[in-house]
Order: sequence, then C-alpha cells, then structure tokens
Amino acid sequence: MRLIKSTIHPAINDLSANSFTRKATRAIVLNGENILLLYTKRYHDYSLPGGGIDEGESKIEGLIRELKEETGAHNVTNIREFGLYEEYRPWYKADFDIVHMLSYCFVCDIDDELLEPELEMHELDNGMHPEWVNIHQAIAHNEQTIASSDKKGMSIERETYLLKLIEQELL
Repeated sequence: MRLIKSTIHPAINDLSANSFTRKATRAIVLNGENILLLYTKRYHDYSLPGGGIDEGESKIEGLIRELKEETGAHNVTNIREFGLYEEYRPWYKADFDIVHMLSYCFVCDIDDELLEPELEMHELDNGMHPEWVNIHQAIAHNEQTIASSDKKGMSIERETYLLKLIEQELL
C-alpha cells in the first residue's frame, strides 16, 4: 500500500521514547460528491469511519467490522487500497509516551440503506453519529474547526488531509 503521508506530532522530540503501534482502518465511501463520515459533537469535526484492527483480524475484516459498527453499513464490496497514513503522536496513558498510528485507508461500496450503528459508549458520549456530507462542505467545516476551535482532537489534521486527497484524486 502506498504511503500517503508520515507525520510526527510537534510535541514529540525523541522517537526512541517508549512507544507502541496501533493499526487501524479507514473507509472511504462515496456517492457522487457526498461521502459517508462520522460527525463527533465533542470535537466538532468530521472523520472517516474506521478504527482499530483487532488481534488476529485482517485489515479488510477490520474495515468491514468498523464500518458496520460505526455507520450501520453492510454488504461492503469493491474494496480497493487508497493508502497508508502514518503518525507518531503523544500517548497520555501510563506505560507509553508515543503511539505509532498506522491508518490503512480503503475505498469501498456499500448498500444504500444503513442499518442501526453499534457505537461504543465513549463514541455515544462524544456525540458521534454517521452522516452523508458533501465532501467540500466537510473539508470547509473541519478547516473552520482547526482555525477556531479549542475542542479539536488530534485526528482532525489527518482527517482533513485525507478528505482533501480524496477530493483531489477520486472526484
């Protein structure tokens, strides 16, 4: 899979610090200029559906599971690689200083009808829900959040970069 981008968070000065790797998938589902995204009220941002790959699970199995859990999408077909986004980010829990985040991005198709999502409690607490959004509006929204919000999460830069690349390469 092609490497889209590799980033190191500005708060990290030493990559030899105690770290772990987290592998995740991200789904790119388009319908014209509309894209299936997750809106998170807590961070006031849009992100691609996806999440951590479970132990013993392939990237594709993780993609399909996460897409179903977060959006209710089913009958995932025509899966193709888009690229890998690599990040080194601070980790704020005991045992590690850095998380090496690998986000494997795939383009895919789904059935038109979304079933009920199976969101985790912390996702519900953060006000997360799936939404079809015009990609240009999602990019503008995230850029506004980056520029003016103190609520933004660490992933918004990745998500906005990916949305712009999707816009450039797939529309």
